[in-house]
Amino acid sequence: MSKVEEMKVKLRGSVAPIITPFHEDESIDFETLESLIDWHIESGSHGISVTGTTGEPGSLTVDERVQVMEKAAKAVNGRVPFVPGTGSTNHKETLFLTKKAQEIGADAALVIVPYYNKPSQHALYKHFKTVADSVDIPIIVYNIPGRTAVNMEVKTLARLKEDCPNIIGVKESNKDFEHVNRVLLNCGRDFLLFSGIELLCYPMLAIGGAGSISATANVLPKKVAEMHDAWFEGDVAKALELHYELMPLNDVLFKDTNPAPLKAALGMMGRITPKLRMPMDLPTEELQKEIRDVLTSYDLLTKVESGKN
Repeated sequence: MSKVEEMKVKLRGSVAPIITPFHEDESIDFETLESLIDWHIESGSHGISVTGTTGEPGSLTVDERVQVMEKAAKAVNGRVPFVPGTGSTNHKETLFLTKKAQEIGADAALVIVPYYNKPSQHALYKHFKTVADSVDIPIIVYNIPGRTAVNMEVKTLARLKEDCPNIIGVKESNKDFEHVNRVLLNCGRDFLLFSGIELLCYPMLAIGGAGSISATANVLPKKVAEMHDAWFEGDVAKALELHYELMPLNDVLFKDTNPAPLKAALGMMGRITPKLRMPMDLPTEELQKEIRDVLTSYDLLTKVESGKN
C-alpha cells in the first residue's frame, strides 16, 4: 500500500492542531511543545498538527516553522499521524515548507488557501497543483474563507482531486454547510473531509466526514477524541451528547480570535505560559473571567488548584 493510500485509511478522528507555546520573552518553548504532544496522544487524539492557524504561523519565521515541525515530528515519533501546516501566502515558501515536511517524515501536509492575495479559482488550482506535484506525501487542502478572504469552490477542489492523486482531503473551516455537503458529492465519499468549525464537527461526521482539526482539542483532547470514537463505534447517542457537552467551551474559545482565548485557557490550566506574539494578544480581562468560569464548569481548574494537573 502506498503512503497516500495508507493515509487515506489511517487519517481519521481528532487531529489536534497544537498551539505554538512561547516563553515570556516570546522565544519558542520547545519543551512545553513536546509535553503538549505527549498529553494529546495519551488523551486519545488521533493525529497531531502544528503550525496551522492555531499555531500562529504568521508570527513565526520560516526557520521557526521548520524548527517546530522538526521538534513535533520527533515528539510524535510515529505514534499517530503527523500533519503539519505548510501553507503560506507566499508560493515559494509553501513549496519549501511542504518539501521540508516530507523530508522530516510527516505523514501528510495541511496546505491553506493563500490568504490576503485573493487568488482566482484558476490561480488556486495552479498553486495547489504545483505544490502537490512537488512532493509524494498526501496533501490536505485547508479552506478557511473567513481568514483568507477567498473560498475554494467545490469545482476547483474536485478538479484538484481528479488531477492530483496525493490530494486526499480538505479541512473545511466553512460555515456554509451546503458547500461542505457538495464537497463529498463532487469529490467522492472516499475524499477525507475534516471539520475546522467546532460546532460542525459532529454534523460533518454525520454526512460522511473523516474527523476534525479542532482548536478545542487543545483544552479537552480526551472529550473531543471520545466524540469521534463514539461515532465510529456506532454509539451515535454518546457522540451527540459529547457534541452538546463541548458546545459552551467551543463558544467561549471563539469570542476572540483564535488562539488568543485558547492560550488564556491553557495558561489558566497550567499547561503553558499564556503568551502570544503581537499583533495578537490575550483577550480582555472581562473575557478571561468568562473563560475561567467556563473552565471551572468543566472542572478543568480544580486539578490546577490542587496541584494535580
